[in-house]
Amino acid sequence: MTETPLLDLTGLTKAYPGVIANDDVSLRIAPGEVHALLGENGAGKSTLVKMIYGLVKPDAGQMQMFGANFAPAEPRAARAAGVGMVFQHFSLFDALTVAENIALGMEDAPKLGALSNQIREVSDAYGLPLAPDRVVGDLSAGERQRVEIIRCLLQNPKLLIMDEPTSVLTPQEVDILFQTLRKLSAEGTAILYISHKLEEIRSLCDQATILRLGKVVGHCIPRETSARDMAEMMVGKLLETPVRAGKAPGDVVLALDKLSARSPSAFGMPLRDISIEVRAGEVLGIGGVAGNGQDELLAALSGETLSAPGMVAFRGRDVSVMGPTQRRRLGILSAPEERLGHAAAPDMSLTENAMLTAAERENLETGGILNWSRARRFADKIIETFDVRTPGAGNAARSLSGGNLQKFVIGREVLQRPELLVVNQPTWGVDASAAAAIRQALLDLAENGAAIVVISQDLDELMEISDRFAALNEGRLSEPRPAQGLTVDEIGLMMGGAHGMEVAHV
Repeated sequence: MTETPLLDLTGLTKAYPGVIANDDVSLRIAPGEVHALLGENGAGKSTLVKMIYGLVKPDAGQMQMFGANFAPAEPRAARAAGVGMVFQHFSLFDALTVAENIALGMEDAPKLGALSNQIREVSDAYGLPLAPDRVVGDLSAGERQRVEIIRCLLQNPKLLIMDEPTSVLTPQEVDILFQTLRKLSAEGTAILYISHKLEEIRSLCDQATILRLGKVVGHCIPRETSARDMAEMMVGKLLETPVRAGKAPGDVVLALDKLSARSPSAFGMPLRDISIEVRAGEVLGIGGVAGNGQDELLAALSGETLSAPGMVAFRGRDVSVMGPTQRRRLGILSAPEERLGHAAAPDMSLTENAMLTAAERENLETGGILNWSRARRFADKIIETFDVRTPGAGNAARSLSGGNLQKFVIGREVLQRPELLVVNQPTWGVDASAAAAIRQALLDLAENGAAIVVISQDLDELMEISDRFAALNEGRLSEPRPAQGLTVDEIGLMMGGAHGMEVAHV
């Protein structure tokens, strides 16, 4: 690189108790370059971008922007220097408008009227239409991401960091986002892009740096490198493809009869007249754009939301008015989408989080007395079986990277040998190797006779592991179809609301 790089990282090192998150990391990004940062969960990607954004201070090494020393003490200083960041998890208030949310994230925000005009101008200029007076709780996931992006663009960033930006987007929304990022790149804005979706990396990015266990292990030009080769560079070994046995399904395990339920959230989506059967050994894949009833469906199946009698049956037994503990006792287990705060208690240790859902099925308590040594052994088993990168079971859930916590949550449920497992976004934010392992674990469960319901926005994932596919749209479920042979056009029709109708074969 002959020109002065926009960002130049040299020898960055950051250690935490028991782990070196970044070990002598060096990286250069040129103006206008779209640079991918790749690595397994726990490879050090999040720590690295947190140092760039001023959330974490490096122990050693230095950073430069346009040749000048760059050492932001806090995010405000990073933003002032021209660094913007769109996080994987949105930080928005549902009850406030778009303009009010954007104002909260700005230093010296103008009055709302003037800010609204700026939002319209910038959103139109970059092909991200956004009405500043809309309430955020009414927005789709893709529109919420636009709010985060516009908030960054209003501050004219020289470097835009994006962490898993397409995990909750439809293919059409991904196309719009990529058009925006290419326009920014053409104007000279550099983009540091983190994603586990390697085909997207190949389509968008100019360069890629690969991290493994905190160290830089390679660089590549994504357009000239296959997704499989990049994945194997990330994990340092050959990648295994999930294998399914293809046995005929058995008896009906789950039966829904006109399941309807209100959403517990004022901004949620009620379920409307869902009727379906899932059999032993079967994987039912449910797709749909975020916000169409996915969370509500999992809550109704897990028992977090109770239904009217007769709507939910498990092996012929009405469980509609049973809560989560009773359903778990029968063998109905679940793993929700939200990892921190729903699937896991952030400040509790992994041992305590293992106890939360497995106390009864794993005999971790007797007469109300908790058996902590047995709980620790169960947590250790999850960590070992699912390759959870953590110093130990005594660490708090919030100390894990998102992908490693996801592996722990899924492993905790899988190892309890459920008869019915319902999972929402099982591989969200998980690297290619771990995603393959999780999918194989779900297929193995089905092979052993469990019924599996996988709710996901990753259509490739659903097509890979599902026997049948259905789509959620506005709280209604389409008629299930055999997954094998479904085309993208057919899936699009189902996701667009072909409720219970025969979808034309294309």
